[in-house]
Amino acid sequence: MRAASATAANRARSTGGSSPILLCQRSQTRAADVADSKPLRANSAVGDVYLLTRPDYRSGYPCQVMFKPSPKVVAALRGRAPSRRRNVPGVRDGRVVRGLLQLHGVTVRPGEEPGELVLDPTRVESANVADIDAHAGSSRIPILFCGPLLHRLGHAFIPGLGGCDLGGRPLDFHFAVLRQFGATLEKRADGQYLEAPKGLRGTKITLPYPSVGATEQVLLTAVLAEGVTELSNAAVEPEIEDLICVLQKMGAIIAMDTDRTIRITGVDQLGGYTHRALSDRLEAASWASAALATNGNIYVRGAQQRSMMTFLNTYRKVGGAFEIDDEGIRFWHPGGQLKSIALETDVHPGFQTDWQQPLVVALTQATGLSIIHETVYESRLGFTSALNQMGAHIQLCRLYKSNSADDMQCMKLGSAPITKKEHDMIPER
Repeated sequence: MRAASATAANRARSTGGSSPILLCQRSQTRAADVADSKPLRANSAVGDVYLLTRPDYRSGYPCQVMFKPSPKVVAALRGRAPSRRRNVPGVRDGRVVRGLLQLHGVTVRPGEEPGELVLDPTRVESANVADIDAHAGSSRIPILFCGPLLHRLGHAFIPGLGGCDLGGRPLDFHFAVLRQFGATLEKRADGQYLEAPKGLRGTKITLPYPSVGATEQVLLTAVLAEGVTELSNAAVEPEIEDLICVLQKMGAIIAMDTDRTIRITGVDQLGGYTHRALSDRLEAASWASAALATNGNIYVRGAQQRSMMTFLNTYRKVGGAFEIDDEGIRFWHPGGQLKSIALETDVHPGFQTDWQQPLVVALTQATGLSIIHETVYESRLGFTSALNQMGAHIQLCRLYKSNSADDMQCMKLGSAPITKKEHDMIPER
């Protein structure tokens, strides 16, 4: 445990701040206590789905994982021809993106098959500031409109942004890379105004952290910028590769190296695309963790092994079981005691921060002490206070940059009324 703590301390020092560590013990409320309860109900890409909590249901209750709606939908702004996006879920984040596209003159209509959207950007125009501001606080997606709008219109407006309350997630990375492309920014009371009076030009960019959002920003901006853009320390998540595939279909020239370097050669114009949305590996992991926590059994249609390999390894270490086929993955609790683990979140291909929260719920049913070190978002463990109210034994420790592993300061979480904020339901990386 001392070695693991030392590693955590080194990570905290390298990130230049503090990072929380979660200590989780087996809770008083056991999975067997809810095994005979009613199935859990939730919304997914195909409507209502159910998770059966009874362990004797061996075939696994079927559900279909959602498909991520953005920023590939935003990429349609780059083209001069209509695009077709398939398997788009009817979730709120997707509706926000569609609304913003329509505000800027993009025609959005249903396609021929269920879940298909046809996006026609041939008449892109400036949107009313008040209309854009109506979306402020409901999503962080508007920041990805900057590059496309600067290319099409020469200016863009970004209101105050919302998203999940995970701690500090400043937009400095986005604005810094846009300035390197040649954009100018003016901060006003209602948001940020951006202009590109001399156009956008390719440049060399090194991200201080492999941010998914900042990498998407660079890709969406660089494809039509003059010259070559070289991005170092880029995010390499499957969603980044999927966005590159979309942009390549539209006519972009993008190369990925094995050292987190992406090179983009700007082109004169892009066309449309037809693309099937990537399944949401984060939601798939949530369903898997729910099956583990409830002694259940579920088949997640659309879940893909390749993008979930790190999670699957951890799932098996904890004591969960899974079976993979061409259509999806079946997850179940095989019986017996779940095992405690030591885990540290990281960027891809490490254990994703979005996988940590649902797995912690399952770890309340494990024997022994589990240690979770959250290295991405400093406030991502706030949900544990609700678990403590339900009978879990969880302590939150904060590892400070100036402290050694022997000087960790721990504070036990207390009970408090649980308040669900509206923006907590919007996934954000």
